[in-house]
Amino acid sequence: MSLGGESRMGRAWRWLREHAVNIVAGGVVLYLLLPIAVILLFSFNDPQGRYNYTWVGFTLYHWGHAFSRPELTEALLTSLKLAVLATAISTIVGTMMALALVRHRFFGRRSANFLIVIPMATPEVVVGAALLSFFLILGTPSLGFQTLLIAHVMFCISFVVVVVRSRLIGFDRSLEEAARDLGASSLQTFRLVTLPLIMPGVFGGAMLAFALSIDDFVISNFNSGTTVTFPLYIFGAAQRGIPVEVNVIAMMLFGVTVLAMGATVWQQRRAEKMSEVRPEQEAPPVAIGAVEAA
Repeated sequence: MSLGGESRMGRAWRWLREHAVNIVAGGVVLYLLLPIAVILLFSFNDPQGRYNYTWVGFTLYHWGHAFSRPELTEALLTSLKLAVLATAISTIVGTMMALALVRHRFFGRRSANFLIVIPMATPEVVVGAALLSFFLILGTPSLGFQTLLIAHVMFCISFVVVVVRSRLIGFDRSLEEAARDLGASSLQTFRLVTLPLIMPGVFGGAMLAFALSIDDFVISNFNSGTTVTFPLYIFGAAQRGIPVEVNVIAMMLFGVTVLAMGATVWQQRRAEKMSEVRPEQEAPPVAIGAVEAA
């Protein structure tokens, strides 16, 4: 082998070693996005029969009539309503729990930190069966939207607590102390300083709870009764042929998720810039009460 050939091989091997991590990361991303690309492609398909598994031809008809199936639209609205309510409740309760676990010392705090992780680590089949047994033991008249909401709030709270708690652990408490020194009350400090800085964590936990709720099938299947959510509708439709409108709605939900992720990143960068702001050393602090009196 010539010296030129060895030199080219050496440069190629050096380039491969320098970019190996990027190549592997790109391959993993492509692997994860491949199913989404297939769903997007077949959302423009025009199948001749019930099954949307073979490419027949391109059409925009299903995008223009995405909500033409009443049962599919009703299941989607049920899932959205359930996800919004579960997200709101779990975000409020989870944020307060995270604040209590990080900021306060109380009896059973370590046990609470451990118990928070259990719903995340427990298989969904076990959680769903346990909740069903719990509702039956309580003598619940009928399973439906209420039992679904209780179940979804239960497993969403843990994720919100973990996300918000991680944000609070790295929180700079000197910013709150500065606000209190300037005359702000506890409520003003939380509303004007603490909440804006932890908002990326709160928003991220809320988005995670929303995604888990609207995508849940196993726990919902145990506790839904006659209520049909979007995942349950897809499971039932898979046995007789999934309509193309399911692919269209799935891509709409994916687009909303991407926008929410972008908003989360923007909010996080904004909070990081706010946390980097420090008062100038030359200027002495002015009390809020003195400014209002002036």
